[in-house]
Amino acid sequence: MSNSSSIRHFLLMALADTRQLQLLHFCLLLGISLAALLANGLIISAVACGHHLHTPMFFFLLNLALADLGSICTTVPKAIHNALWDTRNISYSGCAAQLFFFLFFIGAEYYLLTIMCYDRYVSICKPLHYGTLLSSRTCAHMAAAAWASAFLNALIHTAGTFSLPLCHGSALGQFFCEIPQILKLSCSKSYLRELGFLAVTASLSFGCFVFIVFSYVQIFRAVLRIPSEQGRHKAFSTCLPHLAVLSLLFTTAVFSHLKPPSISSPSLDVTLSVLYSVVPPALNPLIYSLRNQELKAAVWKLMTGWFQKQ
Repeated sequence: MSNSSSIRHFLLMALADTRQLQLLHFCLLLGISLAALLANGLIISAVACGHHLHTPMFFFLLNLALADLGSICTTVPKAIHNALWDTRNISYSGCAAQLFFFLFFIGAEYYLLTIMCYDRYVSICKPLHYGTLLSSRTCAHMAAAAWASAFLNALIHTAGTFSLPLCHGSALGQFFCEIPQILKLSCSKSYLRELGFLAVTASLSFGCFVFIVFSYVQIFRAVLRIPSEQGRHKAFSTCLPHLAVLSLLFTTAVFSHLKPPSISSPSLDVTLSVLYSVVPPALNPLIYSLRNQELKAAVWKLMTGWFQKQ
């Protein structure tokens, strides 16, 4: 029996049992992470350099791309290293840092998606007040509130989790450090305090979800009142990328943590965790750029300008 003071490292779950599959996972994760870095980097550069894209929607999209970059850079590099070198170790401090930054960036992404829902609501339901309700100062304050809330949430959960005495070994049933797996190692009833923190966070997240649902009910009602079919199509097309990104993140994360125990298995758990922690940062830029001609044009202009300089 050991406690947290004697634990120097944790053992992460291997993505595969055979060396061939480990190398395959290495190539897949490397490809996904490079695609995510390139796509999100292009969006950040295009929005920052394109003055015509300095609008609330693209400002929040830039922040979302930053959160996606941070999220994938938190979990994937260690998984790639472990798959390549056939190891499972992560240091105690490294695990704490990984948990903090993962919670920070995932939380920021969810709060930013909630704010982007409000942006779509104002744009469609209150277009005449768009400039007033979403001024530059207001957008900056909302983005700062999202990042600050995510930081505070990550700090509280990381401190609460790693203050627990751990006496059930050091093996985690996940390929990165996350709260449920660490709580399984705890030998103290003080983990109920962390469960309380999780309940509060879940309540806040549910509140954001209710706000998103209410906003989209109002949006769809407003869109259906638009007389022209072209106008309805244009309004719907501005909402579809946001709905797709939100659905991908929310459904995979919720199912991963709330699925029935009867269908739970290590391979399924890892697959679902990859779906909500690795895939969205790579797909989000593609989803947004496919439906937005302005963004596609700005990215293309940025790429052609870069190649011409070479």
